Amino acid sequence: ATDLMTVLFFGKFLRYDADRPDRPENDRLIFSKGHAAPLLYALFAAAGKISETELMTLRKNDSRLEGHPSMAFPHTEAATGSLGQGLSIGVGMALNAKFIDRLPYHTFVLLGDSEMAEGSVWEAIQIAAHYKLDNLVGILDVNRLGQRGQTMYGHDIKAYVKRIAAFGWHTIAIDGHSYPKIVDAYKKALRVKDKPVMIIGKTMKGAGIPYFSNKDNWHGKPLSLKELETVLKEFGPVDKSVRANIALPKSVKRRPAPARPPVDAYTYDKPTATRKAYGMSLTRIFPKYPDLVVLDAETSNSTYAEIFANKYPDRFFEMYIAEQNMAGVALGLARRGKIPFVSTFAAFLARAYDQIRMSQYSRANVKFVGSHAGVSIGEDGPSQMGLEEIAMFRAIHGSVVLYPSDAWSADKLVEEAARHRGIVYLRMTRKETPLIYSQKDDFPIGGSKVLRESTEDVATVVAAGVTVHEAIAAYEELKKEAIRIRVIDLYSVKPVDAATLKRAAAETKYIITVEDHYPEGGLGEAVRSAFDSTAASILSLAVRKLPKSAKPDELLDYEDINRRAIIQSVRRLVNSARSSKVSASLL
Repeated sequence: ATDLMTVLFFGKFLRYDADRPDRPENDRLIFSKGHAAPLLYALFAAAGKISETELMTLRKNDSRLEGHPSMAFPHTEAATGSLGQGLSIGVGMALNAKFIDRLPYHTFVLLGDSEMAEGSVWEAIQIAAHYKLDNLVGILDVNRLGQRGQTMYGHDIKAYVKRIAAFGWHTIAIDGHSYPKIVDAYKKALRVKDKPVMIIGKTMKGAGIPYFSNKDNWHGKPLSLKELETVLKEFGPVDKSVRANIALPKSVKRRPAPARPPVDAYTYDKPTATRKAYGMSLTRIFPKYPDLVVLDAETSNSTYAEIFANKYPDRFFEMYIAEQNMAGVALGLARRGKIPFVSTFAAFLARAYDQIRMSQYSRANVKFVGSHAGVSIGEDGPSQMGLEEIAMFRAIHGSVVLYPSDAWSADKLVEEAARHRGIVYLRMTRKETPLIYSQKDDFPIGGSKVLRESTEDVATVVAAGVTVHEAIAAYEELKKEAIRIRVIDLYSVKPVDAATLKRAAAETKYIITVEDHYPEGGLGEAVRSAFDSTAASILSLAVRKLPKSAKPDELLDYEDINRRAIIQSVRRLVNSARSSKVSASLL
């Protein structure tokens, strides 16, 4: 890809202020084939932004020049290397330029032919054509060889042209080593209107070096010192003093964002699903957070993102049923300073987990929202039930996981997510839930709510979301038997409120966690993370049977995560403690 990128950089096609990487008018360049990172660094060395000495620190500890592009290098737009993701990120940046910031910058994405086997690439190709992103230029390096041999289509350039053109892109096929043809391709690409452009370059891996040109098994392998001597002789003399400038972008006077009048706060006076409160809260807070943008995967009438879409259609993007691309697009928008809220059914976020995982390395400021979580969704059955995603998001470095139990907590936690910088996961419930809180209550990240408490509490029940209501119901039943329990709404699953949990453990004999999620990585393990292994006696009620279709209350009962299961667990613990006391007195 060296010739393709050299012309882009130094042929006055890329407009980029290398002294101000965050300048809004800059064109954006994403190396989706992140293993080409040495080329990215070499280009900036030729532009005088990296010294020859620093180039020799490639892949070494504390170097900015990591094995794949990372945010340690200031000219990296997004961390790449897990293939098939760069084009989606580019779509997000192109959407931002065309529809939000109204800036004339182009987004260029260097793609490898191997990653064209990834479905996420074709998701991005579809949506880019749908939104007529004529400010997006893909550069496909068809060098025929992947990590272990020939790619699916090898050097069949026509195969790529047919497929990409069929999706509605303007395609330009060229010899990727002919400078005149590369120059002509960029000129044509920048003139195309109403369509994204894909430049498809036929190239040779190791072009110009007979020792390894177009030969297999050179992916990611350095030469030995002896091989290097041979190659340098083939290469010939090099003028290391050559430097070139990248063309600067034109300064643009940005139009001010339209004024958004404040929206009156909603009042909740009856049971409301937290997913509905999500859509209402987005609409309420948008004037306070004008960088907010909402994406949804054709579920907005279920996630209630449609409430926002109807009020602010210019800030809502339908991503259709393509969750991987949606997560990548959100990252692209976030890298251009927006606050994306990404919503779909909780279960379907699992499809996008690699994109979510990678976004942490781009310092993403993205809010993921999963509705229809747990078995409490009812009759739709297990294919629609999010039962793993708390574990998924807890595993992300620096992430926040929030799980509201009523409309008021959902309303406030959506705003907390918007205010927080970083990856946040909001878990929403399908069914309507009774109101517990009021407009006066606050829900800081890292907190919890002690809903029932006394000096006679024999156990603490820690719940979140739908199971909070089951815990309150269990409290009322046990109170009739003169058994007192403490009830904690652990709405912040990560970071967890360790202080409140430790106090509860010190003041009550047992902790019982109850969650509409599999036990692995869920609420119970989040609670355990606050303690030493011997510091507390913790019983975990969680989804342990393979779910099925039934009514929500039937499934909560079937999985032993409802009020009956809580009551029985407390009784067993109390009776066990009484039996132990009797045995001790007999001794």
